[in-house]
Amino acid sequence: MIRVVVAEDQGAVRSGLVMILESASDIEVVAEAADGQEAVAHARRLLPDVVLMDVRMPRKDGITATRELAGTGVDVLILTTFDLDEYVFGALRAGAAGFLLKNIEAGELVEAVRTVARGEGMIAPAVTRMLINEFAATGPGPGAADSGVIDALTPREREVLACVGEGLSNQQIARRLHITETTTKTHVSRILAKLDLRSRVQAAILAQELGVR
Repeated sequence: MIRVVVAEDQGAVRSGLVMILESASDIEVVAEAADGQEAVAHARRLLPDVVLMDVRMPRKDGITATRELAGTGVDVLILTTFDLDEYVFGALRAGAAGFLLKNIEAGELVEAVRTVARGEGMIAPAVTRMLINEFAATGPGPGAADSGVIDALTPREREVLACVGEGLSNQQIARRLHITETTTKTHVSRILAKLDLRSRVQAAILAQELGVR
């Protein structure tokens, strides 16, 4: 059973999210939070598999809450109406395991939670394209990583990192590179360890910043 905390300041929206998630037989909503402070408290106490986190909330925003949960083993899936702005990049760099827009279909939301719970990370395809376009238009920011950091990767790991940067799932990477999903998962784990990254999403951002192809 996948245990989830839902953090959303709008009561009606929060109730809708809870209803969607609890319609899945393998998901249990263990707590609800109306702001980031409550989300952090519930997550630290209950240690759920996933926190579904809104970005803009009172008392403590989703970025700060996500950063405070880093290292707890709790994966954060960001859900917001906003596309590309400082909140998106801030949330992903804070260690969020995924990012989705609120116009996502119910079934896609459930599958995204399952994907994050499996440790794969999740960026909505539309968001991935926007991220790539943003980096292409503006170039690396002042905090961009040195390209030398990926020298420790094998050629195959670089290929996998490039696919992660495109937002591909393990299954899609396996098909493209003609390898098994198990091998793909192993490569992703090694990439995160070698590059000292907290999440697959951070690996995707790094791949985009460095133009890994």
